[in-house]
This record gives sequence, C-alpha cells and structure tokens, in this order.
Amino acid sequence: MVIVVFRSRYKEGADLDAYRALLVEMRELVATQPGFLSIESFDAPDGTHVSLEFFETDRTAKAWRGHPAHRAAQQRGREEFYSWYSVHVADVIRSHELQLTTTAPTSG
Repeated sequence: MVIVVFRSRYKEGADLDAYRALLVEMRELVATQPGFLSIESFDAPDGTHVSLEFFETDRTAKAWRGHPAHRAAQQRGREEFYSWYSVHVADVIRSHELQLTTTAPTSG
C-alpha cells in the first residue's frame, strides 16, 4: 500500500466554495480509479488542510497523479486556491487494525 500525504494552505481570499465543489468532483473521480483504496481529510489546528490518500501501489498512485482531469484540478489549485502545498508519498511498511467495540445485534 502507498499513502500520499497532501498538505496545503489556502490563498487569502480564495473562493472556498469553488474549491469544495472541485474537491467533491475529484473525490468522486478518484473513487472510480483502479487501485484507489480511500481518502481521509482534516484541517490541522495551524490551518493546514491535510489529505491522506491510500492506493494499492505506487503505480496506481502515479496513474491518479497523471489523470487529465486531476492534472487540470492541480493546475487550478496552484492558480486559484493554494498559497502553499506539499506532497509526500510513502510505502506502508506495516499496518495493524483492531476493532475494540462491537455493535449489539438488532432484534427484528
């Protein structure tokens, strides 16, 4: 598995409604891409927006990076929305998950 960590800050005066609309469009598109697993996003206390994008392989992450609609969105981000951004791509060396609570069965 590969994780793409995308961190960004918005330009002062950026049209955040337009940004959110583009974000929804890109999330819908990436969900259809082979090898895409999931995406999680949050805003850090310092105002940085962080997205964690999970892909099966580096090849599938690169395919998304090069998708024509995504390339256009990247350009738009640089021109209209971001004052700064960084991208880090990392291989997952180890992963653990444990479900500690259960949902009680419903009776019908």
